[in-house]
Amino acid sequence: MSGEPEHDHGHHGHGHGHGHGSRRRSRLRHLLAPHSHDSGDKVDAALESSSRGMRVLAISFAVLMATAAVQAVIVVLSGSVALLGDTLHNLADALTAVPLAIAFSVGRRAATRRFTYGYGRAEDLAGIVIVLLIAASAAVAGYEAVERLLDPRDIRAVGAVAAAGVVGFLGNEWVARYRIKVGREIGSAALVADGLHARTDGFTSLAVLLGAGGAALGYPIADPIVGLIITVAILFVLRDAAREIYHRLMDAVDPGLIDRAEQILREVPGVARVGSVRMRWIGHALHAEVEICVPHHLTVVAAHEVAVEAEHRLMHALPRLRAATVHTDPDGPSDTDHHATLSTHR
Repeated sequence: MSGEPEHDHGHHGHGHGHGHGSRRRSRLRHLLAPHSHDSGDKVDAALESSSRGMRVLAISFAVLMATAAVQAVIVVLSGSVALLGDTLHNLADALTAVPLAIAFSVGRRAATRRFTYGYGRAEDLAGIVIVLLIAASAAVAGYEAVERLLDPRDIRAVGAVAAAGVVGFLGNEWVARYRIKVGREIGSAALVADGLHARTDGFTSLAVLLGAGGAALGYPIADPIVGLIITVAILFVLRDAAREIYHRLMDAVDPGLIDRAEQILREVPGVARVGSVRMRWIGHALHAEVEICVPHHLTVVAAHEVAVEAEHRLMHALPRLRAATVHTDPDGPSDTDHHATLSTHR
């Protein structure tokens, strides 16, 4: 192994040469400036992710407000307390867009000397607020179900109430699918949690429909019983959302990402062994810090080239990886006597 990695990624359009002259120029360029692969594209991708998140929030907010408005009209006509509760619930769900919008806005701020990793963690704080809102929704739904179980009430205009339940379910389910889909695409746990919250509200709306059906059949007690069942369903969704946010707060990542990164590093020319690989989410972007061992006889320049190539491949192969720091250590007789660390960071 020559210690000079062959750049086998010309298809990315970076123009890495393969001759000795271009290698020398590459060495000089990497020594004089931090390595960056399409840094502008990475920043644009990060801003685009936040922009998509803001767009999702705006659209879902409008849909849920329209849903609540339709239900409010039927509440006035029917006097249904169950539908009133569902209407208020949908309104509260629409308002969860507020902390997320604030988080996306704050997360776009540039890093400072105090907040050196930027403000991406604001999304995790918003996720905590959303989890608390889901918990409050479960508490309110359970309380209303028990109250109606103890004191059943007749429902007027059952058909209109059932229609309002369908509208509430469809509106919330559409918003839930939209938020969860985009949240997973941009890597936002908070947006996924908010989508799960919308889904719980859809279940609540469905409970209104089922309760209205039971009342139409002469079983007014059906409404509170279904309400209790839906409360249990909300608690399960609460568990999933809380687990998602907890994983983010504890810097958990999919183990498959670590396996993939290790595989990529092992295939880099000049890498003798792969050491620790660590990743964490900051907002909806991944940051990685890895250690690789290179042959001990390599020069500092050659070892740096290996680190540059490793970083290059990681950045191009792992979705949503915005920054990667690669540390190099000598592998061989001298690795017990000397520890040198080089890093390349976008």
